[in-house]
Amino acid sequence: MFVVTPQQMREIDARAIRKHKIPGLTLMENAGRAVADQAEAMLRDGGPGDQRNVCLICGKGNNGGDGFVAARMLAENGFQASVFLLGHVRDVKGDALANAKKLNKAGLKIHEITSRAKLASLKKNLTGSHLIIDAIFGTGFRGPVEKSIGGAIALINASGLPVLSADIPSGVDGETGQALSCAIRADVTVTMGLLKTGLLFHPGRTLAGKVVITDIGFPERAIADQKINIRLAGQSLAREWLPARRPDAHKGSCGTVLALAGSAGLTGAAFLTSLSAMRSGAGLVYLGIPESLNDIMEAKLTEVITKPLPETRNRTLSLQAMERIEKLTGKADALVIGPGLSAHPETAELVQSVIRSINLPAVLDADGLNALATRPELLSCQAPLILTPHYGELSRLMKVEISQIKAGPLKYALEAAKQFNHVIVLKGAPTVTALPDGRAWINPTGNSGMATAGSGDVLAGLIAGLLAQGLAPERAAVLGVYLHGLAGDLAAAGKTEYCMLAGDILDALPEAYKKLMEDI
Repeated sequence: MFVVTPQQMREIDARAIRKHKIPGLTLMENAGRAVADQAEAMLRDGGPGDQRNVCLICGKGNNGGDGFVAARMLAENGFQASVFLLGHVRDVKGDALANAKKLNKAGLKIHEITSRAKLASLKKNLTGSHLIIDAIFGTGFRGPVEKSIGGAIALINASGLPVLSADIPSGVDGETGQALSCAIRADVTVTMGLLKTGLLFHPGRTLAGKVVITDIGFPERAIADQKINIRLAGQSLAREWLPARRPDAHKGSCGTVLALAGSAGLTGAAFLTSLSAMRSGAGLVYLGIPESLNDIMEAKLTEVITKPLPETRNRTLSLQAMERIEKLTGKADALVIGPGLSAHPETAELVQSVIRSINLPAVLDADGLNALATRPELLSCQAPLILTPHYGELSRLMKVEISQIKAGPLKYALEAAKQFNHVIVLKGAPTVTALPDGRAWINPTGNSGMATAGSGDVLAGLIAGLLAQGLAPERAAVLGVYLHGLAGDLAAAGKTEYCMLAGDILDALPEAYKKLMEDI
């Protein structure tokens, strides 16, 4: 599914009008009808009784125009539509003004809210309403909400009534999902034409409630001309990209993973990473571990082949392990390096040496990423890498403040992919997979219960296992993230988001695979 930024949506809208000769009034009429239809559906679902009163709060732009159309159509269908404009009618322009005039001709008054004193009439109307329609700002809104409009938003949020937003909850940035001050809390959002990026990132994702995408008549050619580079990963795509299993498969033909992970106190990371790689469908997994920890890992891991390697005095992998690692990489189809390795300087130097020498696809995670933060030039290597940072790790790699990344994760994931020329999996809610060519995938699965120690280790091993089975880095990353989130959702259904552990995600991986396969 395509996902667009507000700028891309404006371009599609403009092309539809200029190049494909679709009148803007027609697009607005279709948008208003979609809002009205959803409003009627919400009122029907509201329970017994005659629920007919709708309060529409509109802005002065085209989003308000959509609201004017919806009010007219609701009135034509016998609903009591009360329309409030946050501003003066004289300031309304273009197609929105044309629809404001149609409202007047239909006998519907537009109540102007131009001062705090006039908010009292809105508050009074809300007490007798059954549904609020928010048509204040569109997806192009950015920045904090003006205090005069903030008062109306506060009344809407405090009303306790169901709220339907047109295109996006007002106050939410249509690109980033950020809300710098107040914003509408919607129960349902009807978004026009295509899904907007701001509806996928928090808090916009939460504020939007249920999102309904409606076709308002944009020509397919106008959409294709925009060359949209952002997509939402979905179940059908994940199913299509599952690695094929031959009937005569054997462990040697299903891919071999080498995991370099773990140190004293962090053996759990090595356990989760290597076992997740096994659960991915890989035939063999070798775990390179500091030699003094080998007995522990042999007891914890039955199916994984442990390889004790030279260690430092702090029981982390040492530079002396390099020769053995080079031999092990010759047996592997993919490498995962970093989980639980520690920040020991010699271990970091080992990571740097490995990255310089390998030519097989690899997942670079956790302490593997931190080891490159001081030497990012080493990422200019021949091996295809998948970097899996969280916001803090990407901050260290890019020398950018975490707050900036949090405010624009899609932007920084794409910048990192271009800068380092590798696939970037920026872990978050949602996780973004960005590619050096400017494309990106936003993941829809997962939940807050996955914010637990070890969750990223499971993901790193899963992606590495998919790489070993022959998937290209893009597919391994996107599919791995989707399955990881799906397993998290399945685990949360049984454990709740409060009680989930990373091991629960690992245990739910077979069910996640099964869910995809059952729907084939």
